[in-house]
Amino acid sequence: QVQLVESGGGLVQPGGSLRLSCAASGFDFINYWMYWVRQAPGKGLEWVAAISATDGRTYYADSVKGRFTGSRDNAKNILYLQMNSLKLEDTAQYYCAREHITQYRSWYDYWGQGTQVTVSA
Repeated sequence: QVQLVESGGGLVQPGGSLRLSCAASGFDFINYWMYWVRQAPGKGLEWVAAISATDGRTYYADSVKGRFTGSRDNAKNILYLQMNSLKLEDTAQYYCAREHITQYRSWYDYWGQGTQVTVSA
C-alpha cells in the first residue's frame, strides 16, 4: 500500500523559511523520481520541483529557483523541500507525488494529502 504523507506546513512571514517533509512507504522509494507540486488559492496545479531517483538530482520551476531546495533521504524514505525567502505568492497547498513511468508516457500515480503553507505578514 503506497502512502505519501506531507508535513511541515504552517504560517510564516514573508522572507521566512519552512521545511516540508514527505514520508513515503509501501514501495521502493529509492527507485522513483519524486515531485513537489502546489496549488495556490484560485489557481491550478503548479509543478515546483523534481528530484531524480537514487541520486536526487534536482530541477525547479523558475518561480522558486534559488529559493527552494529539494532533496531526498533514501535511508529514511523521506522527501524534503527546504523553502527560503518565502513570498506571499508561495502560499499554496503543497503535495508530494510519485512518478509512474511506462514505455510511452509518465504521470503522477500517487499523491500525498497535502500540507498548507501560508505566507502572510
